[in-house]
Amino acid sequence: MAERAESRFSPVRAAGHTAIFLFLTLLTQIGGLAWLLALLFKRRVISFCVIYVVLTLGAVWIAPLFGRVAISCLQDGPLRVQSGLYCALNRTYVTPEMADVLKRLAEEMERRHPGTQTLLLDANFPFIDGFPLLPHLSHKDGKKADIAFYYSDETGYAPGATRSPIGYFAFEEGPTQCPDVWPTLRWDFAWLQPMWRSYALDEPRLRSVMRVLTGDDRIGKVFLEPHLVARLGFGHKAIRFQGCRAARHDDHVHFQLK
Repeated sequence: MAERAESRFSPVRAAGHTAIFLFLTLLTQIGGLAWLLALLFKRRVISFCVIYVVLTLGAVWIAPLFGRVAISCLQDGPLRVQSGLYCALNRTYVTPEMADVLKRLAEEMERRHPGTQTLLLDANFPFIDGFPLLPHLSHKDGKKADIAFYYSDETGYAPGATRSPIGYFAFEEGPTQCPDVWPTLRWDFAWLQPMWRSYALDEPRLRSVMRVLTGDDRIGKVFLEPHLVARLGFGHKAIRFQGCRAARHDDHVHFQLK
């Protein structure tokens, strides 16, 4: 009996559960809690899935108490979440003010370019200011959001299309002044680039979204790589370079409230 208890509560097993807890917490915020609760049941994996779904659905109702609202994956209109993965990982939460910015941005883009869909990527987790949304450096308070680039194929604008399955890491190559430094989040993923779809960047829509964002007094900063700013021929004091240690911003647009 003592041997069974020792194997059940061994340091190795405890370290494994701790690692799983930390990984799921950093990935989804509430996944670690779901794993701890699942340890109370015999069928842990199934229990974890059920508990995680319940907590994820519950977060939609509880998050407003923390000043956050969810951008739903179920809505289908000018504003959409690019992938259900972002909702499943609880990464589509923003403040009510940012939710209004996103809604009005998408509506204005659809007005300027009929048929346009604006795709939300990462935003924030549902709870606690200051909780990191990895690998981002600044998505900690519900006031930041990323949207995907707009793309065209041989027939013209492609609604809802992105070059990569998650909207990130399909870079628009261009000159940079950044040296090779470490540590850095400025990943190139050169080996991935040939695998992405061959859509072309829709420059008129990207130029329009930059005009809409910089024309909104609630927006404090917009991150876009300098070579794309030059390519678009549109500059503004709110458009910034994020720095050489942060992630590249020639695969998506980041913006944040003042």
